[in-house]
Amino acid sequence: MEDALRQFAGLRTLRPWEIGVNVLDVALVTYLLYRLLVLVRGTRAWRILLGVLAFLLLLFLSEKLGLKTLHWLLDKATILGPVALVILFLPELRQAIEGFGKITPLQILENAQREERAEAKTVEDLVAAMAELSAESVGALVVIERGASLDEIASNGVPLSAPVSKALLGSIFYGENPLHDGAVIVRRDSILAAACRLPLSESSRLDENVHMRHRAAVGVTEATDAIAIVVSEERGTISVAMDGELRRLSAPHDLRELLNRELRNMPDGEEHHHRRGRPWRRHETEPTPPIEEEGAQ
Repeated sequence: MEDALRQFAGLRTLRPWEIGVNVLDVALVTYLLYRLLVLVRGTRAWRILLGVLAFLLLLFLSEKLGLKTLHWLLDKATILGPVALVILFLPELRQAIEGFGKITPLQILENAQREERAEAKTVEDLVAAMAELSAESVGALVVIERGASLDEIASNGVPLSAPVSKALLGSIFYGENPLHDGAVIVRRDSILAAACRLPLSESSRLDENVHMRHRAAVGVTEATDAIAIVVSEERGTISVAMDGELRRLSAPHDLRELLNRELRNMPDGEEHHHRRGRPWRRHETEPTPPIEEEGAQ
C-alpha cells in the first residue's frame, strides 16, 4: 500500500510531457494486447493460450497449496516454456509480423473509410429489407451481434457467411424458404447464419399475446447485448428488442436512425436533418395494439 502511495505521489511531480509519454506507453501496450487477442481469437492459438493460462494457474496453486512434487515438475517445465511457445505460435507470429510491416498511415485511413462504408451499407440494406418485408407483412427476425459473441446461437442454425444484402434477406424470409423459420444472425457486414433458434423470454412484463418471434427477440437481448429486429407477419409492424425490452417503431426511417445511433455511434438526425418522431416507443407508456404473431420463429 505504501509503495502504491509513493508511486502515486511521484506521478504528481511529473512534467506534462512525461505524463503524455506514459499515457502513450500504456495506450500502445493496450493496443498491442488487443490486436494479439483479435489475432488469436477463435483459432488454434486461442486454445493454446488458454492452455498456457491454465498451466500458470496450476503452477501458482501448487505452490500455495504446498504440492511440492507437482510444483517442482511444473517449475522445471517452465524452463522450456519460451522455446515451446515460439514453436507453437510460429504461424501466428509470422502473420502478425507481416501485418505490422504492412501498416501505414494511409492504409489505416483507407481501412477506416472502407469500414465506414461497409457499416453504412449494412444499415441501409437492413432498413430496406425490413421495410419491404413490413410492406408485404412477411414475418422476419434478425439479430445483430455487438459485443457478446453469438457463435453458440449461430451454431444451431444454417451457416451462410454471406454479405448482408436486401436481396438475400428477402429471399430468406419470403415464401416457403426453409431458412425463414428462425432468426438470421448478422455480424458486422455479414450474415453469419440463418434458421437459428433463440431462447424465449419468460418475462412477466410481456403481454400474453406476444408470441414466439417477439419473445425470442426479447430472450436473446436479455442474454446478450445484441439488437433484434422483428417484423410481424400479422400487422407488418417493425419492432426492436434491446436490453430485454421490446419496442415498436413507427416507420422504417426510425430503424435507420436507431441502427446508426447504436451501431455507428451517430447522433440522431445526423444523416437527415428533417425532424423525425421518436424511434423507440415504449409499450408501457404509449399504448399500442398488442403485438401478435401467428407463426413460430
